Amino acid sequence: MNLVRLSLANLVMSPLSSVVNIFLLGLGTASIAILLIATHQLTTTLTIDSAGIDLVIGAAGSPLQLVLAGVYHADIPPGNIPLERVKPWLQHPLIEDATPLALGDTYQGYRIVGSEKKYIDIYGGILDSGQLWAAPMQIVVGSAVAESIALEIGSTISGTHGLDGDGHAHEDNRFQVVGILSKTGTVLDRLLVTSTKSVWLVHGVSHDNHAYEDEEDHDAGEHVEKHDSHQFDEPHMKNEYIEGAEDQEITVVLMTYASPLAALSLPREINGEAGLQAASPAFEITRLLQIVGIGFGWLKAFAAILVASAALSIFAALYASLKARRHDLAVLRCLGATRWELFLVLFVEGMVLTIAGTAVGLVSAHGGLQLIGIWLNQSPNIALTGAIWAPSEYGLIAAILAAGFVAATLPARQAFSTDVTKTLSSP
Repeated sequence: MNLVRLSLANLVMSPLSSVVNIFLLGLGTASIAILLIATHQLTTTLTIDSAGIDLVIGAAGSPLQLVLAGVYHADIPPGNIPLERVKPWLQHPLIEDATPLALGDTYQGYRIVGSEKKYIDIYGGILDSGQLWAAPMQIVVGSAVAESIALEIGSTISGTHGLDGDGHAHEDNRFQVVGILSKTGTVLDRLLVTSTKSVWLVHGVSHDNHAYEDEEDHDAGEHVEKHDSHQFDEPHMKNEYIEGAEDQEITVVLMTYASPLAALSLPREINGEAGLQAASPAFEITRLLQIVGIGFGWLKAFAAILVASAALSIFAALYASLKARRHDLAVLRCLGATRWELFLVLFVEGMVLTIAGTAVGLVSAHGGLQLIGIWLNQSPNIALTGAIWAPSEYGLIAAILAAGFVAATLPARQAFSTDVTKTLSSP
């Protein structure tokens, strides 16, 4: 007796019931899978983008806003701060490295970041083509920017004032694209990076020969520093910002601790200064994920109810099928079928529905997220794909199969206990 063929034939005899059960289970599976995949991608992205950044200094305001703006470039920063205000912290003995950023403009929705070349090193960026900037008004673009806007070496662009894309264009100060970065899978892919001096020039900030100069050559990802007579050569300097014009401003400073002790004292000292604040990316993002997790928790609970309802539906369908086919099962016993074979007929039917519903749900979840990711590709700050498998999906599959196992076992157990004489003698 081919039990699988017999089970499939029974399911085909009730196509509407089978389709409805598969649909319900698939809907619940897809709902939970989408949440798991999205959460996994969000957590992974936030973790990767903040790796190596222990502290962010910026204007006083919301610490979460400061981290989102300065690290993830997903929010508007609280404001700018004078370069003179942060110089003492750039050279602090408890700071191993400090990278100031000057923000304020975008190009077709992508952020333009003024910084040092070592900012690219934070994310392991290397050039795919061209070179890093060697003079003001030269710019390098991330892989996602180059792909989305079709930029190439030699292209000229003008930034738009403001971070919401609604400001006026700086047509009189155009950047020249001199380099395109390889894909890193980080926020760097969605940025255009230039020198801080270029950002100051675009916004009409005065500078002199003592201002920040960043004239490093770059070859295959390796930096060769060129120091002029106006730059300090002392090894204790953590950066190249020295005496400059008083109106020079930066937006944030990304810092790496030289010692774990820095976490105990530096944030408190910085927050004690008027107009400044320090925020820990790790702390703020953990708090953000906890807030987001509350909402996801309710959605997961609702999706779990859908899965439970689908399991009950499978149980009900199999139980109804058992009642309707009790004479057929008794005849099979008379023809030589064992109790275990009757058990397996019902059990295989239930597991086929469970596996089919799970497969439909997972395919729908990944396919749907892939389509959503393509649609959201127009948004520079949002990256979503269905091509990633979340490790927690294994647990989801195990839980659904366990629910299906229980739902299929109970009716199958009834088939196992079929009393042939009593069943055939009943109407």
